[in-house]
Amino acid sequence: MRPLLLDLFCGAGGAAKGYANAGFTVVGVDIVPQRHFPFSFHQREALEFLRIHGRRFDAVHASPPCQGYSRMNHVHKREYPLLIEPVRDLLIEVGLPYVIENVEGAPLINPVTLCGTSFGLKVIRHRIFETNWDLTGLPCGSHEGEIYSPAGHGDPNWRNREKNPHLSGKGYTERCRRAMAIDWMNRDELAEAIPPAYTEFIGTQLLNWMEET
Repeated sequence: MRPLLLDLFCGAGGAAKGYANAGFTVVGVDIVPQRHFPFSFHQREALEFLRIHGRRFDAVHASPPCQGYSRMNHVHKREYPLLIEPVRDLLIEVGLPYVIENVEGAPLINPVTLCGTSFGLKVIRHRIFETNWDLTGLPCGSHEGEIYSPAGHGDPNWRNREKNPHLSGKGYTERCRRAMAIDWMNRDELAEAIPPAYTEFIGTQLLNWMEET
């Protein structure tokens, strides 16, 4: 049987697809409806679901909202929920192997950084991952050439669209889908997603760790 992984704050399923590719059965939870999520989905508050049902699973991935930790929030000065600490506390209480994902600058403990270019993808999207098991990272690959970043996040050239016409315009969403190896999301969903390659890489290591412990 494939081990069962709970994907909290799952969005449209970029992380979930990677774990499924690695060999997990994935169940997603998000407070927002996710009509494009490709696996079993529950529209629930994530911490409540984890508290009630978490011990039914073999592992947990959590992607708490990142806006409050984003560097852009220093510009916009908006109030966003800061959920990493309460999520971590509850994950420790539940006692399963876990992965917490967020943006650079978020208060994760000893995180590993991954980028799309680490996997030969044409997207710069640095994300950091905290685990309570041993995770090995990968260095970034080349940032040269046509690099995509949906909604402009993470690409140092995104503002200069005149010099980088591939960053917008007709067919942009489809180019981003190809760059991230995601074929089921719309542009807004792509802006919030991580490429499945990240969590396939993580999930493979997690399965090996689970088999050895």
